[in-house]
Amino acid sequence: MRVISLRTGAWIAVGVAAIALAAFIVFRPAPPARPAAGVPIGGAFQLTDQTGGGVNQGLLQGKWSAVYFGYTYCPDECPTTLQMLGTVERSLGARRKDFQVVFVTVDPERDTPRQLKLYLSNAVFPPGAIGLTGTPAQIAKIADAYGVYYQKEGTGAGYSVNHSSAIYLMNPSGRFDSVIAADSSPADVRAAILKAMDGGAAGA
Repeated sequence: MRVISLRTGAWIAVGVAAIALAAFIVFRPAPPARPAAGVPIGGAFQLTDQTGGGVNQGLLQGKWSAVYFGYTYCPDECPTTLQMLGTVERSLGARRKDFQVVFVTVDPERDTPRQLKLYLSNAVFPPGAIGLTGTPAQIAKIADAYGVYYQKEGTGAGYSVNHSSAIYLMNPSGRFDSVIAADSSPADVRAAILKAMDGGAAGA
C-alpha cells in the first residue's frame, strides 16, 4: 500500500482548498446591487397597492419616504428591517405625519395585494406602511430604476428570492436623498431621517 508523506498530503489539501474556492467564486450568486455614484435613483412607475388601487410615482410626493424592496415570504431580513422601521416611525413623534414607509415586493407571483395587506398588518411593522406589487415587468422596471438586485431561487411553492437590501430615502418631491443601510440601528436611522428633514442629506 502506498503511503503519502505529510508534506505531499499537505500540498494535496492546499490544492483541494484552492479548487473549492475557485468553484465558490465562479458559482456563487451575484452580489447585491449598490447604486453607482452619479446614477439617478428612482423614476416613474405604475404599480398596485395593498388595497388593489393603482398608484404611480406621485405616491412619493408630499412626504419623506423610506422605500424598501423585499417580499412577504422572506424568512428574516425583511421582517427584521420592517420591524426596525416601525420602531423608527413611532419614535418620530409629531414628525410622523411627514414620513411614510413604502414596501415594494420583488415576488409579484405570490405577493398579491391581499397578501401584502395581511403581511403589513403586523403590529410591529410601520403603521400605515404602503405595500406595492404589480406584474413581473412592472416590478422589474422599478427595481431597475432603484438599482435593486433580485433573483428567484429554487422551484415549487417554497422558492426564495435573493435580493439586495437597502432603504432608499426619498424627499417630499419624490427625488432620491440617500441610501440607509438596512442593518442600521433604529437610533441611527432616526437620526439620519431627522437630519434629512432638517435640510441635510441623511447619508452625509
